[in-house]
Amino acid sequence: MFLVLLPVFLILSILLSTYFKGSPFFYQKRPGKDGKIFWIIKFKTMWDKKDSSGNLLSDEIRISPLGKWVRKSSLDEIPQLLNVLKGDMSMVGPRPLLPEYLDLYSEEQNRRHLVRPGVTGWAQINGRNAISWAKKFEYDTWYVDHLSILLDVKILFITLFNVLRGKGVSQHGHVTVGRFTGRN
Repeated sequence: MFLVLLPVFLILSILLSTYFKGSPFFYQKRPGKDGKIFWIIKFKTMWDKKDSSGNLLSDEIRISPLGKWVRKSSLDEIPQLLNVLKGDMSMVGPRPLLPEYLDLYSEEQNRRHLVRPGVTGWAQINGRNAISWAKKFEYDTWYVDHLSILLDVKILFITLFNVLRGKGVSQHGHVTVGRFTGRN
């Protein structure tokens, strides 16, 4: 898969490094299988703008016009294929969220970490960022309970269809998705 997308990867790397005048990549710690922390890699879509105290400004302010398009087309996810090759992620599984959410999960929600996180997953094809946290976790644990190769193939095909349509990229009122607070 990575070899097929290599030309897109190289073109976007050059375009984004020129556009952002630096690295085209965004690295962030994420919990994987069993909650083990790894570094996820994505294409950069936001400026590094900070307030006078040195804190990053909101996503709404920092997202670039090019970044909106890269996200809408899901091209920002291509570098995660390197995470798949390293074994930190699978092609299909619950999306890896932020480490600060780990202590907020209920026992049921935490079951999402029984499998490797995925580039796409059951929650992504059933609403992506446009669904509630409760629904997202419900889909993630359903996936864990129904894991199969046929299900993964189905998810990959539907993902391709959804990406081509730009379906469910953001949650209403947010550039991506609102923060998880531990309440559904």
